[in-house]
Amino acid sequence: MTIGTERLQRRMARGAAFLGSEVAILGGAMSWVSERHLVSAISNAGGFGVIACGAMTPALLDTEIAATKAMTDKPFGVNLITMHPDLFELIAVCTKHNVGHIVLAGGLPPKGSIEAIKETGAKLIAFSPALALAKKLIRSGVDALVIEGMEAGGHIGPVSTSVLAQEMLPEIAEQVPVFVAGGIGRGEAIAGYLDMGAAGVQLGTLFVCATESIAHANFKKAFIRASARDAIASVQIDARLPVIPVRALKNASSELFTAKQREVAGHLDGGRVEMAEAQLQIEHYWAGALRRAVIDGDVEHGSVMAGQSVGMVKREEPVADIIGGLMAQAAAALEARAV
Repeated sequence: MTIGTERLQRRMARGAAFLGSEVAILGGAMSWVSERHLVSAISNAGGFGVIACGAMTPALLDTEIAATKAMTDKPFGVNLITMHPDLFELIAVCTKHNVGHIVLAGGLPPKGSIEAIKETGAKLIAFSPALALAKKLIRSGVDALVIEGMEAGGHIGPVSTSVLAQEMLPEIAEQVPVFVAGGIGRGEAIAGYLDMGAAGVQLGTLFVCATESIAHANFKKAFIRASARDAIASVQIDARLPVIPVRALKNASSELFTAKQREVAGHLDGGRVEMAEAQLQIEHYWAGALRRAVIDGDVEHGSVMAGQSVGMVKREEPVADIIGGLMAQAAAALEARAV
């Protein structure tokens, strides 16, 4: 074992032990992409796969968890969206399957959800885009946090990964395991965040073009051809609409989303929907637009959600090679610092 490998294992030990995986790499939950094939491949390769529940019904999630368990005997988790109308039923499905880790994303956990998850014995991972919220979540009993910067794909916050890491890791890294996410494309960056106190990292964009990913060939080609600057954030056109920016590859869907916002705003003006329903309509729009791109291959009119690390995705390759390459880069970086 090299000095770099030994250092890497030591720095990842806490995160790996928390996840029950060989390496502290948490799979980012990407709707339509993070399903049984990719999730099991990540776990089988030593990482920690996470099913993206998204807008799934409890019955669909039940089927997906069972199918994933048939493809791996390694630990994996489930990502649940806090605004899902059937959140507590989805938690019950996870309990039925003895899911060991549940990730809550999409906003503040609703009343009773943290307690419901903790009662199952599962470890709870939550997202925090700000230090004050991170401290509140820790007091509420979450077991680990993901801090995700605006470079990430999908729904994003306003602050970059590097700034969040500098602000938050010194304050909270000793209290709970913290996984850094957003724009991470090479092992050197992983080594840097581990040195800053992170327990591990979360990666999504790098796994989209994995051989095991079911994403349409057109979707993968779009990733391989893209540069970092092609992954842009959506624009909010009505201050009343609770629209969280989404980062995706630039295409005609940007105009379609603008039209959708105008439609929902019109419904608000006419009193035909409440604010919560308006937000849910926006979420359903993204789920449908993403499906068109990921499953149907319509990368012009569908949503090609991607982080800015997309510029470092060069080819389609097995998950094991992606993880192996990252670990080799991280180990080499840590060895170089020992000189």
